[in-house]
Amino acid sequence: MNTGLKITAFAAAVAAAFGTTYAVGASVDTVGKPVAHSEDHGEKPPKGGKDGANERGARGDHTPGGLQIAADGYALDLRTPRAEAGDRTDLRFRILKSGSGRAVTGYARDHGKELHLIVASRDLTTYRHLHPTRSADGTWSVPATLPEAGDYRVFADFRPARAKEKVTLGADLAVTGAYAPAPPLAPSAAAKVAGGYEVRLDGALTPGEPGELTLRVTRRGKPVTDLQPYLGAYGHLVALRSGDLAYLHVHPNGEPGDAGTEPGPEVSFTATAPSAGTYRLFLDFRHEGKVRTAAFTLQVGEGGGAAHETPTESHGH
Repeated sequence: MNTGLKITAFAAAVAAAFGTTYAVGASVDTVGKPVAHSEDHGEKPPKGGKDGANERGARGDHTPGGLQIAADGYALDLRTPRAEAGDRTDLRFRILKSGSGRAVTGYARDHGKELHLIVASRDLTTYRHLHPTRSADGTWSVPATLPEAGDYRVFADFRPARAKEKVTLGADLAVTGAYAPAPPLAPSAAAKVAGGYEVRLDGALTPGEPGELTLRVTRRGKPVTDLQPYLGAYGHLVALRSGDLAYLHVHPNGEPGDAGTEPGPEVSFTATAPSAGTYRLFLDFRHEGKVRTAAFTLQVGEGGGAAHETPTESHGH
């Protein structure tokens, strides 16, 4: 398949393996209870899977995305830093311009959206990709139900209007309630997804060198050859580094209708991890009108890879 991209946003040492487990519940674009997601977006991803934030991280000019609440002249003002487990909460936030403190109201659209919001548990066992709405005064909001107590990280991925580069800011979200820790995750190369899907990850990465990762989507043992565009691509990848949750949102090189990219069953990526350590990868793909997510744990370096073992359970959106 004529798709590829370079994961180049991580520039710091990789922290230790996962901590305790927190779960994130179902909503639009979540790892959780399946929810239909039928909207289609015509904006196509840029060639080469590159954006300014990714390239800056590769050169080491900036701290990796999502580690800071303020960077590059902008700040994330999370108005709801706490939520109650099991209750529906409207997550509300603003992007402020440093210096003036004014809310940003002009954004460039990226893959059909002005802003992408990622919510992940601190241990990286759960994840959701949300698309909030913006009011005229610059306040963003999106409903979410988080059924389990624990610590989460909220990532705002956006590009201000007239800006040349994307910005990714992060803030902590605490969910109150009874908490029971679970064991950390082991490396995994296969994920069972609600609806009879299974996604397998083949390949390994060597720190500092490009490597090939291939994700193959099947359903009840048969290859899926009719993946549907989601935000202008056949697949989206979010990678989070364990320990500090350094963030990268990347997209395939190929695109629907380019006469070279097939709609499955394989989606391949050329990835460069900057150093050894543990990474959590989340692949979003769309089939039969629903967006689904498969999650993998990849050990880079020290003879690591995604161990071929019993598939982990992922879910539809």
